[in-house]
Amino acid sequence: MDSCHDLRSDVLSEHEILTGPMSREGLVAKEKILVVDDDPGLLTLMKARLDAAEYEVAVASGGEEALACACEKVFSAAILDLKLDDMDGIDLMEQLLKIQPYLPVIILTAYGTISRAVEATKKGAYDFLTKPFEAKDLLYRLEKALEVGRLKVEVDRLRLMVGKRYDNIIASSAKMQRILNQIAQIAPTDSTVCLYGESGTGKELMARAIHLGSPRSKGPFVAINCGAIPEGLLESELFGHVKGAFTGADGPKKGLLQMADRGTLFMDEVAELSPALQVKLLRVFQDREFYAVGGTRPVRVDIRLVAATNRDLWKAIQEGRFREDLYYRIHVIPIFLPPLRDRIEDLPLLANHFLQHFNREMNKNIQGFSPEVMQRLMLHNWPGNVRELANVIERAVALSTHTVITPESLFLGGCERPVQKKLMPLDEAREEHDRAYLTQVLMETGGNVTRASALAGRYRAEFYKMMRKYGINPADFKGNSST
Repeated sequence: MDSCHDLRSDVLSEHEILTGPMSREGLVAKEKILVVDDDPGLLTLMKARLDAAEYEVAVASGGEEALACACEKVFSAAILDLKLDDMDGIDLMEQLLKIQPYLPVIILTAYGTISRAVEATKKGAYDFLTKPFEAKDLLYRLEKALEVGRLKVEVDRLRLMVGKRYDNIIASSAKMQRILNQIAQIAPTDSTVCLYGESGTGKELMARAIHLGSPRSKGPFVAINCGAIPEGLLESELFGHVKGAFTGADGPKKGLLQMADRGTLFMDEVAELSPALQVKLLRVFQDREFYAVGGTRPVRVDIRLVAATNRDLWKAIQEGRFREDLYYRIHVIPIFLPPLRDRIEDLPLLANHFLQHFNREMNKNIQGFSPEVMQRLMLHNWPGNVRELANVIERAVALSTHTVITPESLFLGGCERPVQKKLMPLDEAREEHDRAYLTQVLMETGGNVTRASALAGRYRAEFYKMMRKYGINPADFKGNSST
């Protein structure tokens, strides 16, 4: 069976991750569910219920049979009885996860063995269900487990595509994980993408991720900030020029459009383009050809466009500053990047990422952040977003003389009071607060769940349940303790 474990792990890492999650939408194949129970009656009943819900079901009456099934097929989820005749359910789960690491597992348990089921969640189970249970409860928990499994595969697929150079895409929040999911889906296509977001939200990082996840990844990635180059020079930078096209044009020069041939062109701050350049670029995106400045022969290019802006393009159209026909050319797949203040639960991990980065650059060994510093970071409004956070941490590391970042080395400017956010539904506000709180307390304790639950004043089992609810993995915080 060990050789089977090694084989399936290899297959999953290279095939399942790269081909994407086993989603029910848009696929002919049904999601495969493995059900393991030594009660023939219950096994038959669960199979009937899952068949009726349009899942493809494989059943096993024992652990060895289940492991054999897992060596033959890739499953979207597994439902395991805690007590089997030939094997302990937790042992079976651990062996299944060695074969299929992305497998969400639901444990079935009797009332008297709930403590063992809680132990199973600590060792990797997604959830547990107490017998007897309602069919609708089983189906609801199964769908939630499947969503978690899909998301894990999508996020890892994106990270595999973009490689270790872009491990700094920090995405523990649900909002950012949904965006990574979008990027993983659209990267292999050739569709034009428009990234919307405030300055400092990581638009170029996401554009590079799209490029590296596409069939054009071996081609060039060419980036230009349309708002940073004077209008008189921008046309020549984009289209290139021929010799003698203007005073000082002593020889021909390739433009960025031609440099991006067979690759990706990233045009940041596209709303800053002049009306004249908008007209010329519209033709490029329609016909895939253009004329260099002063040139008489058309130049054909094969590029994928990723545009970005921190403005509302539709509002710019209403104000007469942006062409509507160009808008429809670039607004094919819009992706909206949230500001840091709207995904504040990502901040502790981002802060630690930058801390480690600047530790290496400055040859320091600062271990973390004091609770006072972390509280101030969490309350700051972050008008400059992730870029501002990086600058704040760089300055703090440079000035710090302690083993942790303390308030005297932290400078946040004049925006420490949070602005009033638009009111959201109460349940959504509570979830946002709880997710941010869990992230902060785990950051403070270095991922030690026992200490974190004590600090939060909650039983450890309840704390694990909350982490599962928000998809938080304590292993992400190991070694990050500031206490």
